[in-house]
Amino acid sequence: MPDENGEGLHPIEFRPSAQAHVAPEGPRDVAVVFLGASLVAGVGDPKGQGWVTRVVGRTAHPDLELTAYNLGVRGNTSADVLRQWAEEVPARWVGRSERRVVISVGANDVMSGISLARHRLNLANLLDEAATSGVHAFVVSPPPTDDQELNSRLEVLVEAQADVCARRGVPFVDCYTPLAGHDQWRTDLAAATVPHHPGQAGYGLIAWLVLHHGWTDWLQIS
Repeated sequence: MPDENGEGLHPIEFRPSAQAHVAPEGPRDVAVVFLGASLVAGVGDPKGQGWVTRVVGRTAHPDLELTAYNLGVRGNTSADVLRQWAEEVPARWVGRSERRVVISVGANDVMSGISLARHRLNLANLLDEAATSGVHAFVVSPPPTDDQELNSRLEVLVEAQADVCARRGVPFVDCYTPLAGHDQWRTDLAAATVPHHPGQAGYGLIAWLVLHHGWTDWLQIS
């Protein structure tokens, strides 16, 4: 890793055809929707990039025409992400021949009292619905915070996320384990203007983890 550079179950009505589109000649037309909370939105980054913009900025490829939609909303839980999936995501895929979704959520579930079982169910239902709809999913775990009590619960949640993804063959990036003891991550959190959120360097570390743990394989551009 370099020194520089997350109660109720709502019914899901959107069920597009899972049939493959006939790809036109030229670059693949790919829409990627990012769902999550403040870490997806990049809150606390003085450059306003967060990890999503950094990842997208390093995804240029001659065979790929990528349209990225950041739908990160501060305070979102997995239940909120399920609602977005049903109500907000479909419009971003209109006219796109290839649909993909990146999910990064969890810390707000812990802080708002959503049970681990409910979190697992929300994530599993979203991934299952994506698979049924012909949408390729990619999951990024929340990173550690500067609160050790919160971290002890986040660690369990990240393990649960990894299990849900493994059962479905969905790519999963663990941002918790490699950053838990990372000096620069800790330094960035200590200097942060927003509690539990990194600054420029910390978001760069998350972007590095995503880019080097299956991102290009998932987009089929490696």
